[in-house]
Amino acid sequence: MQIINPATEEIITTLEEDTQQSLAHKLEILQQAQPEWAKKGLAERIAVLSRFNELLATHIENLALVLTNEVGKPLQQSRNEINGARNRITWMLEHADKYLSDEVMIDEPGLKEVIKYEPLGVVCNISAWNYPYLVGVNVFIPALLSGNAVMYKPSEYATLTGLEIEKLLKEAGVSNGAFQTALGGKTVGNALLDLPFQGYFFTGSYRTGQYIYEKVAPKMVPCQLELGGKDPLYIADDVLDVKGTAAATADGAFYNNGQSCCAVERIYVHEKNYHEYVAAFVAEVKSWKQGLPTDEVYLGALTRKAQIAVLENQVKDALNKGAKILTGGGVQDKKGYYFNPTVLTDVDHSMLVMKEESFGPIIGIMKVKNDEEALTLMQDTEYGLTASVYTAQQERAESILSQINSGSGYWNCCDRVSAALPWSGRKHSGIGATLSHQGLRAFTKPKGYHLRG
Repeated sequence: MQIINPATEEIITTLEEDTQQSLAHKLEILQQAQPEWAKKGLAERIAVLSRFNELLATHIENLALVLTNEVGKPLQQSRNEINGARNRITWMLEHADKYLSDEVMIDEPGLKEVIKYEPLGVVCNISAWNYPYLVGVNVFIPALLSGNAVMYKPSEYATLTGLEIEKLLKEAGVSNGAFQTALGGKTVGNALLDLPFQGYFFTGSYRTGQYIYEKVAPKMVPCQLELGGKDPLYIADDVLDVKGTAAATADGAFYNNGQSCCAVERIYVHEKNYHEYVAAFVAEVKSWKQGLPTDEVYLGALTRKAQIAVLENQVKDALNKGAKILTGGGVQDKKGYYFNPTVLTDVDHSMLVMKEESFGPIIGIMKVKNDEEALTLMQDTEYGLTASVYTAQQERAESILSQINSGSGYWNCCDRVSAALPWSGRKHSGIGATLSHQGLRAFTKPKGYHLRG
């Protein structure tokens, strides 16, 4: 398996992929070690993962460089990701005792009723490349805290980062048998689905998630899917700082080259603010630097070469149906997977760019007459991850957001995740939740104890 730098197209290194035999051996190691890891007790597991969190800070410069070189995101954004992951881990560590310890529900003479949160066992985490630290810690940290052993498969586009994570977990004190890394692409991922894990946790595309869900369904074990989105944003007529809002929402659409499941993917603007907003939005996009991610730039390279064709097809489709390009529109003529940040107007829902996930630096902006039209268009999707409303009135925003079938709703913000709140998708955006107390308990089997005496 070749690890390629998407910014230069140079081969970083070559690694051996796992085989069915090596995966089976790693699973056997996990199965033998999991009971011992669980017996360590929650307090000791918290201490071990706290050391891991400290090691992330100690080695952040090297970790950020490894991440940037294999996924193409700017170096500062790689640092931001690692620091963001550390913040999430801190929240989990501080709340693990509260949400994973036994709960006494009834305690009266002669009867005690208790809920115990037992680990699932050995779980499989098939992770993503766009935020390998952030989406990774959403799963393997609470899984380990809960007493599970983890087979962690990093994306083939973030394999070196996955190996760095494994190294630091074991340096922190996670036993060799409690965490194993599976190396490889689609073939390895498929092989993992045939092994007898007690839970599957996947982050990636809807199509792959649907395949995994169907494949493991007969096992009757938990299967959580964090999938994509076509996240809408509405700019109402009473927004006071239109230019500032345009700059903030441009960042929400294009941060990490738009390669975020919760990135803004389509924008609806009230006709009163439309022209001012679009002008400010385009000016913001044109002000950004794009180039080698190890330089001081806002946009680096796309991680996957194949995504270029997806974006080119969306642009072509939109233009053929009457859209206009205000900036960008294609690739840069040089080595690396660079796609110019692209803003399209005069768009509608007959166009792919407004219906299908882009996962790249491209956005369509559409004029609407009122809240009702905006709401109808925002609801017109098979996805349901996030939705955003910018308005001076909280009640107005909540009224709109309450009618949208999405896992998260944003008022005067977008493209953000909080460790304290559940991260979940509706419809084609997934099933289950990570983060919050729900995310901690997602890796447990509650057992009710009826104790008389």
